[in-house]
Formats: sequence, structure tokens, C-alpha cells
Amino acid sequence: MIKAVSARTRLRGEMTIDPDKSISHRSVLFSALAHGDAQINNFLIAEDTLSTLSCVQRMGVRAKREGRTVWVSGQGWEGLREPATILDCGNSGTTMRMFSGVLAGSRFFSILSGDESLNRRPMRRVIEPLKKMGARIQGRSGGTYAPLAINGTPLRGISYDMPVASAQVKSCLLLAGLQAEGATIINEPGISRNHTEIMLQAMGADLSVRDMTITLQPGNKLHAQDITVPGDISSAAFFLVAASIVPDSELLIKDVGLNPGRCGVISILNQMGAAIQIENRRRSCGEEVGDLVVKSSALKGISLDGSTIGTYIDEIPVLAVAMAAAEGRSEVSGAGELRVKETDRIEAVCKELSTMGVDITEKDDGFIVNGSRNSLKGAVVESHGDHRIAMSLAVAALIAEGVTSIRDAQAVEISFPRFWDELERLR
Repeated sequence: MIKAVSARTRLRGEMTIDPDKSISHRSVLFSALAHGDAQINNFLIAEDTLSTLSCVQRMGVRAKREGRTVWVSGQGWEGLREPATILDCGNSGTTMRMFSGVLAGSRFFSILSGDESLNRRPMRRVIEPLKKMGARIQGRSGGTYAPLAINGTPLRGISYDMPVASAQVKSCLLLAGLQAEGATIINEPGISRNHTEIMLQAMGADLSVRDMTITLQPGNKLHAQDITVPGDISSAAFFLVAASIVPDSELLIKDVGLNPGRCGVISILNQMGAAIQIENRRRSCGEEVGDLVVKSSALKGISLDGSTIGTYIDEIPVLAVAMAAAEGRSEVSGAGELRVKETDRIEAVCKELSTMGVDITEKDDGFIVNGSRNSLKGAVVESHGDHRIAMSLAVAALIAEGVTSIRDAQAVEISFPRFWDELERLR
């Protein structure tokens, strides 16, 4: 699918964003591990989250969906059954890494696989600590890549110093720790999203957090909770940048999740001179929620290092667009994690924005941008099959001279199926 996008004179209106992908994943999987019935409202209907739902169902858990509502009847760990077929994770690294932790301590054999892109993404970062817990896992290239064959076995808790901040790795180890003998202690090197800790605590897990250390004591049963999923801040980020750089724009984005571990993009944009305000703050299922008001403004360059990158790692591609539209020099460092996402996002964003006339230089762990909004020109660009690259290029096209044609634009289905419709509606 090729999508043609041209410049906009303004973006105006009120919108709700698609539900949070991270919370949608966890709500289904954790409910499957809990005891009792759960109703999950405002579940994200996207390829990644449906992969998690499908894997849960293939393990014998009763789960059904009608629209954006999912009902799950959990019977605890003992309710899981050996899958008769390979568990297909599609393009979802979250699904594969979290299920690795669940299956490592199971009583049966299973295989996790995904599409070509997912099976090229590194899995050693979860396999190595799981093996320290006693897990028996095999994968391609000595356990580096999927498919992963897992022989479930009793696990033991460990103390683990994470080399990089990663919510997926942390979640994998906590799920394994729920089944292990003895405490699991995780020391994080930096901030990462904490949806797993919030939801497990709400369901009754014996989990405590102090500074950058998480301690999980096994033994407590998880109890099902009804969950309403808030809007995804990562999806809202595209419209926050769009309204900031398109002149005469003003948007109200309602019911957005404002987890402190996810809101780095708001802070960064405001530091760049954006006009973003948070209204109607409240809590839902332990998560912070609010409405965002954003108006167009003149942005200036900024330098970002790796100290808080876990709070905005997924938003760096669209932040690169904001930097391209800003006046002055911007630099991103410490973002090497982007090279092992759905695609090499550092290479992809530098290549495609350069095609659109942006002065951007690739580094090993980031890039340098010399911004000037007048430099962007319409071009034929590639999404590389990556949803965040596709949407970032669409935002760049809103201020580019001429028409921008985005190849593989259907990639947005992975996380934000309504993206193109919303962009058109807010013209």
C-alpha cells in the first residue's frame, strides 16, 4: 500500500487515541495467569495485541473478544495447557519476550516463533537471564534468535543487574519469577515503563519497588481485575508533534495514559518550545490518565543522551521529525536499542528523512539533525515495514513541499489502525 500525503495548513479538533498497546498486551496475558473472570475494556485491536490474545487462547485459556471488549477466564498457572501448535507471535517482540518468561517455568514443551522480522530480533537478552534461573531454552544461532523451543522446568529466583533498561526483559523475568523458588531481584540501570509492576501489584503479587530495584517474592496467587485500557501515549506522540509543527493547529487528545515511565516525549517537546498542557488528571486501574492540549509553536533544537531514554525510546523516530522542523542543531545519543526494533530505526529514519531533504547524520547510537522546517521536500519514502517509521514520515509530510508517497503504509495496522483516518479527519 502506498499512501500519498501532502502539506496541511492546520490541524484542528478533538480526538481519542487508540488504546495503549503495552497495557493491552499485559491485561490479556496477566488475566490468563490470574484466578477468576476479567473484563478488559478499550482493548487495542491491532496485529500485535491480537497475537498475544491468540497465544493465550492456544494455551487453553478461555478468552473471547467482541469489538474492544475482551473477557478472560483465568485458572492460574495450572490452567495453562501445552499448545498443540507453534505459538505465533507475529511481529510482536512484547508477546515473544513475555511468553518466554511464562513458558520457562511451565510443565510442558512449547515453541515461540514470529514473522521474518521478529525472528531476526535478538532474544539472547531474555534467554541468558532465564537460563540463570534454570530455564531450558534453545534458539537459532546458539539461542540468539527465534524460533525458541522451551522445555518448561522448575525455576529459581535470581538477583539480576540489567545491562540496559528494557520493560520487555524486566517483564519476562518477573513473570518467570512468579513461578520460581525464592525471590527474584531486578536492578535497573535506568527508568523503563512500569506497567507490569503496577498491574501485578493490583492483582496481588508480592512485589515491591525501591529506587531502581524491584523485588518479587513468589507464592501469592494473582486475582483477576476488570481493566480499562487508556489511550496510548506512543500513538498520541505523532499528533503532538504534528500539531506542534503545522501552523495554526490546536488539538485536544482525550484519555491518554500518562505513566511517568512513558511521558518523556511530552517533557522533551516542551523543552523544545512546544505548547502542551495536561488537563483533567486522574487515575484508572493504578495508571495516570489525562487530556492533552497541544498548539502549534516554534521549536528549537535539543540534545538527548541515554539517561532517561526508556521514557521515550519508541517516540524517537517522530522526535526526529520535530528536530527536523526545529531551528538549530539537535543530537540523540545512547539510543542504540533502536537498531534492534522492528527495523533498524536509526538507519531507517536517517535514510528516509535525508531523502526528504533533512540534514541528518547517522551515528552508532543515534543521529545529529540540523533543523530547518523549510528544508523538507516531498519524496518517495519507505516505511521499512515499521509502523512508527510510517507514521513519522506521514508527520514529516505535513510540512513538506509537494507530495510524499509512503510505501508499505499499511504497517500502521500493527499499533494504530485508525491513524490514516484520524489524520484526514483533523485537516
